[in-house]
Amino acid sequence: MGQFNNKFLQTHEGRKMYEEYTRKRILSIFLLTLLVFLLMIVSLMVGSYSLSPGEVVLALIGKGREEAIFTIWNIRLPRIVAAVFVGASLAVSGAVLQGILRNPLASPFTMGVSHGAMFGASLAIALGAGYSESTGRVAIINPYAVVIAAFLGAIVSTLVIVLLAKIRGLSPQAMVLAGIAMSSLFTALTTLIQYFANEIQLAAMVYWSFGDLGRPYWKENIILIATFFPIFMYFLLKRWDLNASSVGDEIAMSVGVEIEKVRLLSAFLSALLTAVTVAFVGIIGFVGLITPHIVRLIFGGDYRYLIPLSTLLGSIVLLSADTLARIIISPSILPVGVVTSFLGAPLFLYLLLKMEGGR
Repeated sequence: MGQFNNKFLQTHEGRKMYEEYTRKRILSIFLLTLLVFLLMIVSLMVGSYSLSPGEVVLALIGKGREEAIFTIWNIRLPRIVAAVFVGASLAVSGAVLQGILRNPLASPFTMGVSHGAMFGASLAIALGAGYSESTGRVAIINPYAVVIAAFLGAIVSTLVIVLLAKIRGLSPQAMVLAGIAMSSLFTALTTLIQYFANEIQLAAMVYWSFGDLGRPYWKENIILIATFFPIFMYFLLKRWDLNASSVGDEIAMSVGVEIEKVRLLSAFLSALLTAVTVAFVGIIGFVGLITPHIVRLIFGGDYRYLIPLSTLLGSIVLLSADTLARIIISPSILPVGVVTSFLGAPLFLYLLLKMEGGR
């Protein structure tokens, strides 16, 4: 459990401290859950077409003005649901990868997921899935072809790393380096495709690379949710194994953890979760990297609480960023990936300096 040992827990003072430790974290989970719902209500209200709390409630139950009902159910709510589950997916993937790879800089994209997805999407667009309308607005002719290609590109990178780790017995550090190598390879391949692409195709590729939560609709959100919950439950069930593996292989094996199996399967499921989100919304940086660090600094590294707290905070971070992206230059909407990068880069540098200063 990190903060407590068995002998200390057997004392009255130790039990009281442990009960307080548990109570605070359960309360934090409850408060963050409440904050997610409050942010969802706020996000439903704001935008180029503002709504009052009463209008939002009426629209949610199918009453009130038709334009309010249409705005809520067809534009804002699908986007908000996507923000909640994409943020949760990226954050929990980052928390797990940082533990099993014992690398604070590990994230869903360290495995080359985003670069593989970008290559797959660019290839699909180059083969005819992108165009620019006469108005000059860039659009995608066949979004599902791009989504499938992006997913396949993302998962190929992961499979290569997992297979290398399985066959050659790569260490956690070597797995991160393999991810960097795959990222470089896919970046080179994407650049090659862009070099031979025409202006319309190149514009569509750049457009896809922006993280945009406006792309998923209800069908896509169902896929996001159906992918998230089984993987999230697996990580929760394996919380003790993740606690042990984050300390070291020797300690994990001494308590009966099949460390290689846990590491490989957890890495694959984390990348799969990320691949689905990237395929639907494009590249959104820093959420999977920053969020677990914030949770560890505030609540500690116990995976019993790190997993749900990272999940909730990831939803909060991405939902807040998307709400800001919709109102900062309203009626225009910024890509949420731009906002997370602007907010995430200085925050990451601050956390890095804070961790180094604490040594």
